[in-house]
Amino acid sequence: MMRKFAAVIVVVGALSFLASGISWAAENHVKEAIEHTKEAIEHGKAGHADVLTKHAEKALKHAEAAEKEKSSAHTQEGIKHLEGAVASGKKGDAAGGTKHAEEALMHLQEAAK
Repeated sequence: MMRKFAAVIVVVGALSFLASGISWAAENHVKEAIEHTKEAIEHGKAGHADVLTKHAEKALKHAEAAEKEKSSAHTQEGIKHLEGAVASGKKGDAAGGTKHAEEALMHLQEAAK
């Protein structure tokens, strides 16, 4: 009886550890997405559409990874605006890319809470 109880405790503990690892991974991706989005905004405000695009693409990859780990409406909105930032940046529209990146940042920061 005691062995079964101990086995159940070990299994429950292992599952809890794995579940917290998934949550940590999503959290980490959101933090990375936030950092790259901030970089995109900074470069966009300086008129550097090409660098804005690079950071927005990196932020987008992290946001998509976070979405796969733990879906949220804010992450989805952040992804939508990061896609807009990338599209604007590729057209050379630093101002438009910055606007999208700022919207993405707002949503990603909410997702991080």
